[in-house]
Amino acid sequence: MRKTLERSFYSKTSQKSFFIILFLIFTTWIGTEQFLHFDMALMGYFISSIIFAIGLTIRMSSWLIRPATHQVIKRSLTNLKTSSRKKRNLISIGKIAFENIFLQKFIFKRGIYRGVQHFLIAWGCIGSFAITFGLTFGWMHFELVDPETYTIVVMGVDTISMAAHGLFAEMVYNGLNITATMVLIGVTMALARRIASEDVKVTQRAEFDLFPLYLLLAVTGTGLLLTVSYVLLDGWMHHYMTLIHQVTVVVLLVYFPFGKLFHLPIRPLTTAVPLNYQEQIKVDTRPCLRCGTTYSNDDQISDVKDILAVQNFDLQLGDGSYLSDYCLPCRRRIRVMKQLNAKPHLKSSDPISTLNGIQMGGFSKKRTDDYYKFPEDVQKEIAQYKEKGGNQK
Repeated sequence: MRKTLERSFYSKTSQKSFFIILFLIFTTWIGTEQFLHFDMALMGYFISSIIFAIGLTIRMSSWLIRPATHQVIKRSLTNLKTSSRKKRNLISIGKIAFENIFLQKFIFKRGIYRGVQHFLIAWGCIGSFAITFGLTFGWMHFELVDPETYTIVVMGVDTISMAAHGLFAEMVYNGLNITATMVLIGVTMALARRIASEDVKVTQRAEFDLFPLYLLLAVTGTGLLLTVSYVLLDGWMHHYMTLIHQVTVVVLLVYFPFGKLFHLPIRPLTTAVPLNYQEQIKVDTRPCLRCGTTYSNDDQISDVKDILAVQNFDLQLGDGSYLSDYCLPCRRRIRVMKQLNAKPHLKSSDPISTLNGIQMGGFSKKRTDDYYKFPEDVQKEIAQYKEKGGNQK
């Protein structure tokens, strides 16, 4: 049955895309009570959201089949099923999710300014996507109970009743305005930094680093102008601004899975690092095979070997060990030894020498003047210079 189903599709990715679309349409059918509450004004957003889902499925599928990603996911699933690691799993996932995803401390470590801008953009985008998709697919809508009361309906179930003109209702009505303002402030800060910082200008690329910022700026700017139009300008140019805003949103949704913004849905994988590779968070347990310094974890080194093997990288040394069995300083030393055709496991106090027996300057003894084979007249000048107490180095 499974093989028959797989043969019905061109690839596994197309099969996944089909079922994702089927799921979205089914949930829309439930949320809108058999399409009774489906808002036809949002049809453009609905179609672009479907395209977004297909693009995201394709991008995620191609990302998940990469050897490194596949191995990390495989290790994570194995560890999550291990009952003896249940407490450790909960602690590591909770800690990293709270610190790196919710608080985004990893960005604040690079500076308060960058931390604030990234926090505003990230949570502004997450909030905007949640509200947009919720309304577009009909997962939530509002029903009027009486002239003074609204009820929020989620997937066909009445949830929260609120006063139509209360503070909470105003916050709900302006949810997109709040998140758009967060994104607008964050994007403005990011653009200001990229314009002012000479260091950033050297490494940034317009199509990869600046384009997504301009796109977010266009979406949030046109979205906020819609509010300005119907609140302050009595709906002036509202219809045209709606079309312009819709176009910017469609472009953003189509671009999202294939550009820099794709890091948003894959960021949660950072929880896999302490989950899989650290008995205690930020504490290494595996000793280096040469110097004994702890530098990693047994599971991580095992995964590194498997990943390299899949990609046909043979980093096994002559004694049967692997380069990954050594800490970074020892790996660098081994590489130097190999380049000099020397034994790779010398003690740190031993000099490094080539096969011709000449000591390398900077590691042990200096080279003699005879090595350079100066002409006789130059050698005489050097000898006279040294006799007069010249530089002996």
